[in-house]
Amino acid sequence: MGQVSEFLRRAEGDSLTYWCQGCKEPHAVNVGPGGWDFNGDLNKPTFTPSVLVRGLQLNRNEDGEWIGEGLDAWVRDDAGNAIRTVCHTFITDGMVQFLGDCTHALAGQTLPLPPLPSHMRDERGST
Repeated sequence: MGQVSEFLRRAEGDSLTYWCQGCKEPHAVNVGPGGWDFNGDLNKPTFTPSVLVRGLQLNRNEDGEWIGEGLDAWVRDDAGNAIRTVCHTFITDGMVQFLGDCTHALAGQTLPLPPLPSHMRDERGST
């Protein structure tokens, strides 16, 4: 495990992790047998089919680090319910197309895959 390019880290098993600037957190894609198709380009990756991530919105700072604990770990609505999130993207040649069902502010936009934030980079840089 570790950084394999400016944009990707190797994670558990056959997964690659990238930084999602919409969710402000890492997302992992399994590129092993039975997983997503991957073009093999560590700097301008393409993963197919689309990547769909559903979860609960965590309290995070701008670097994506958790800032809450226990019941304060999740962002809550006025009724006290944890807010559900959706991030649905196509990643093609290093460009991230945020689809309209995303619950964050980047829905409908296409942006370059961002470099990994400092807390996700290896001290020695990419390998």
